[in-house]
Amino acid sequence: MFNLYSSLWKNRSLIKSLVVREIAGRYRGSVMGVLWSFFLPVLMLAVYTFVFSVIFKARWNTGSDSKTEFALILFAGLLVFNFFSECVNRAPGLILANTSYVKKVVFPLEILPVVTLGTALFHCAVGLLAWLLFYAIFFGVPPLTALLFPIVLLPLLFLTAGFSWLLASLGVFLRDVAQVVGVITTVLMFLSPIFYPTSALPESFQKVLLLNPLALIIEQTRGVLIFGQVPSWGMYFLLLLGSIAIAWLGYAWFQKTRKGFADVL
Repeated sequence: MFNLYSSLWKNRSLIKSLVVREIAGRYRGSVMGVLWSFFLPVLMLAVYTFVFSVIFKARWNTGSDSKTEFALILFAGLLVFNFFSECVNRAPGLILANTSYVKKVVFPLEILPVVTLGTALFHCAVGLLAWLLFYAIFFGVPPLTALLFPIVLLPLLFLTAGFSWLLASLGVFLRDVAQVVGVITTVLMFLSPIFYPTSALPESFQKVLLLNPLALIIEQTRGVLIFGQVPSWGMYFLLLLGSIAIAWLGYAWFQKTRKGFADVL
């Protein structure tokens, strides 16, 4: 863990520069530029809301038929899932897309997943601003518990970083990993309580659903942003410790296998 934090701290300026370059490069040449990071999630939110609340007549257990409320509840869950999926879907191709760095002994390859994490965090922040704007327009000031959102997001950062390091390494040796991860994240989207509350499932299935670490984070996100609920701190710290362990294991695996990258590439 000391080596992990030492590397991130020592290379913090490089990480910041690469994150800024990646964000700018993604929208370079487009007319709207970075504004696309705001409009794309809003567009997808409108599509999901129409499909689930209008076509499938889905309703949340709040006693309200408001499509606006449904959209905001849905968007809160998508903030978490989109952050996770953006990072893990890109992870298997990170080293393959930066083969020139592999041959540079002085370049810290371990920061590449962190750069993706920083880019996804930027998009998550933009999405949160969009959510806050729409909430303020239709419902007024969000509950005070919304200030706890960064704390709720912390386990997700460690969890995503761990899986990103693991998948970035596996993607070098097994090129099929990218295809498998794409399928898994699609399945995971529907197995996470994004389009429905956990309470809508039978009790036996609720316990199985909570084995998905994203489920608890999504529920806690909705709780603090919309329902004014403080997270269950016991479950939170258990999830945080588990996420830190996954981050450490993913980083250790990456550092152990990186010596073979040059031979494969």
